[in-house]
Amino acid sequence: MDAMPKVSIIIPVKDEEDNIVPLADEITEVLGSDPSDIEILFVDDGSTDKTLERIKQKAEILPTVHWISFDKNHGQTAAFDAGLRQARGEILVMMDGDLQNDPRDIPRLIEGLDSADMVGGFRVKRQDSVVRLISSKIANAVRNWVTHEDIIDVGCSLRAMKRECMERVKLFEGMHRFFPTLIKLEGFSTAQIPVNHRPRRYGKAKYGISNRMFKALMDLFAVVWMQHRYLNYVIRERG
Repeated sequence: MDAMPKVSIIIPVKDEEDNIVPLADEITEVLGSDPSDIEILFVDDGSTDKTLERIKQKAEILPTVHWISFDKNHGQTAAFDAGLRQARGEILVMMDGDLQNDPRDIPRLIEGLDSADMVGGFRVKRQDSVVRLISSKIANAVRNWVTHEDIIDVGCSLRAMKRECMERVKLFEGMHRFFPTLIKLEGFSTAQIPVNHRPRRYGKAKYGISNRMFKALMDLFAVVWMQHRYLNYVIRERG
């Protein structure tokens, strides 16, 4: 891991053994296999299948692939945090490991960093169930109303940011859903672009309405508290 890559792709995975190889291959097809240009950093969040084994096998033949493995399941925010802190790229890209995010959207996200510090995707023609779509619309509307934001798709993990953004953000459990708001609190600019959304081919979704609704509500209250209590002063003079 001597080469310092320009772009780091951070991918939390839990029990995604069938998705590791095709995802790494797709990213390589889009961004190449030069370790000075790209690193693919998988964060194994306590998988109980052969996910970690698949990652290690891929790393043996593809020098851009690296990994972090947790001792047990710690959740998506912890996985993103560990990956973002471990990543060495000038540009940090976040994405899911279920093949529903399209690697072909990554160059467009990176292009957007010419005019913003972080660029998030919003999924068009979403390949989800009606229940998931409705719950997502309600969650987006409530979060934007309470936080006075205009985030189109807070549930989309596909984002690119400049490295300095992450150096100033402190994450807590569940806060990956509020990344744009946390970035703005630190004085950085954000933008949004439409991205592709694909059907899940292998495995099952790990997060549903029942296991995130109440936690998300608590997280929302925490973010609102942070918005109102955040220290935002300017020193006019010093002597």
